[in-house]
Amino acid sequence: MTPALFESNIKSLPFLHRGKVRDLYAVGEDKLLVIQTDRLSAFDVVLPTPVPGKGRVLTALSQFWFDKLAPLIPHHLTGIDPASVVAPEERPQVQGRAFVVRRLEPLPIEAVVRGYLAGSGWKDYRSTGRVCGIPLPAGLQEADKLPEPLFTPATKAPAGAHDENISFDEMARRVGRERAEQVRAVALRLYTEAARYAETRGIIIADTKFEFGVDLAGKLYLIDEVLTPDSSRFWPRDQYRPGASPPSFDKQFVRDWLEAQPWDKKAPAPALPPDVLAKTEEKYQEALRRLTG
Repeated sequence: MTPALFESNIKSLPFLHRGKVRDLYAVGEDKLLVIQTDRLSAFDVVLPTPVPGKGRVLTALSQFWFDKLAPLIPHHLTGIDPASVVAPEERPQVQGRAFVVRRLEPLPIEAVVRGYLAGSGWKDYRSTGRVCGIPLPAGLQEADKLPEPLFTPATKAPAGAHDENISFDEMARRVGRERAEQVRAVALRLYTEAARYAETRGIIIADTKFEFGVDLAGKLYLIDEVLTPDSSRFWPRDQYRPGASPPSFDKQFVRDWLEAQPWDKKAPAPALPPDVLAKTEEKYQEALRRLTG
């Protein structure tokens, strides 16, 4: 079994940034090498225990969705083999877990789309009757399908800080109203298309987040990762029942375990025990198998 990659160590390219999951290196002036490590974050804290193979699952699933959704919006992938931009001895670090992408200016928001009442949306609804300020009908249950998908933007927090939901007007203030309306329309289209396909593969996409970037001409691109267990809530369709949160093919299993621990959700996080780690790895692999066949 290939050992887990917690951090990459590429010396042949200039190092730029280490995020919660991805490590970034410069490839010339206009491209980036993005390595999906096996790090796992929960509650915006990077856990000390990597999930073996997780980065490869994120890479394969993102590649699948970038290709499938390309008719709706261009993406940042260049098609350049990551092994061709690093030294020969560094190739094992990028094998199956990296992209060479266009260097774009990321928008400073996360484009969250919710199709079902779950997670923080459910908590919000129970206390206010709304989700991120958007009013909903009374009497909805946990995991109910929403009357229509909701676009609920959030801030992008650095590692160790928490993302915060913001209103559409606040998003428009940060990125401009025309850009905000464009992102909202594209995100809802992407979610609707992906959710329709996933249903045919036995998976409900309860919610997800997209990230976007722009080039020097202001053209919008889909960037980062797309519709992975890290960025989405995947439910098995055959186990879906409104009224309770279904089991999921994502890191909700880890979140649930962490919620039961005496932990204040600040770094350092507790290490995952072997059984939780194995179950998480299994769920990620199952999501990949179901969605891509």
